[in-house]
Amino acid sequence: MPVSLSERIDALFDQMIEQQRAKVLRIAREINPTITPDDVLNPHDFPDLNVDAQYNFEDGILSGYIGAQMAVRAEMASLAHASESREVG
Repeated sequence: MPVSLSERIDALFDQMIEQQRAKVLRIAREINPTITPDDVLNPHDFPDLNVDAQYNFEDGILSGYIGAQMAVRAEMASLAHASESREVG
């Protein structure tokens, strides 16, 4: 079965997010080697991360990717719902 455009877009976002998460974790560990992936989800618990400009910049990019993926998913779901409604009605 061929992969739909929306599935390809979602997979691309997944790949971008995964790469950016790895980058954010790498930068966090350069600042504090004891940081875990879960710790990165709560940077406010680590003042040294909170004040680092590079960490905050890269974490912001990650947040943007996640937000964009959610927006695209919502739009695709809305379009699919509208299409289904037209087919039923």
